[in-house]
Amino acid sequence: MPLRVAFASDHAGIKLRRTLIAFVQKLGYDTIDLGTHTAECVDYPDYARKLCEVVDGGKKKSHPKKGIVERGVLVCGSGIGMSIAANRYPHIRCALVCDVLQTELSRQHNNSNVIALGERATDASVAKACVSVFLKTSFLGGRHRRRTEKCAIMGE
Repeated sequence: MPLRVAFASDHAGIKLRRTLIAFVQKLGYDTIDLGTHTAECVDYPDYARKLCEVVDGGKKKSHPKKGIVERGVLVCGSGIGMSIAANRYPHIRCALVCDVLQTELSRQHNNSNVIALGERATDASVAKACVSVFLKTSFLGGRHRRRTEKCAIMGE
């Protein structure tokens, strides 16, 4: 069964979010588009929350929607605000990525379940490559599991 992927953005990330959704659907993944759907100014933490509420963090489900998707992609102007907002949720491991290597390592070493991208900072072709790697790369476990578990304890 293919991964399910949620996408959300603020007003500064609409174009890239839509591009990435179409790209991921062509790859055969199920997607959920959580908006925003207009160019009207909105607050990025609201859209980060919408996405974080549906991402399965591998823990007990405390929210009725949690666990609908395995991975999430957030987009804002820089990616910074979204990544900060997402990492406020204990079950989320969000990596702000700008290239394929960062994306690959975020999955292999950090078991990221969400990535954040900046529409103003990342070319669409690079963003597509990052999302492709994010969806195809597995967590290595081993010594990295010990480290991610320490991070989880810090978030409780």
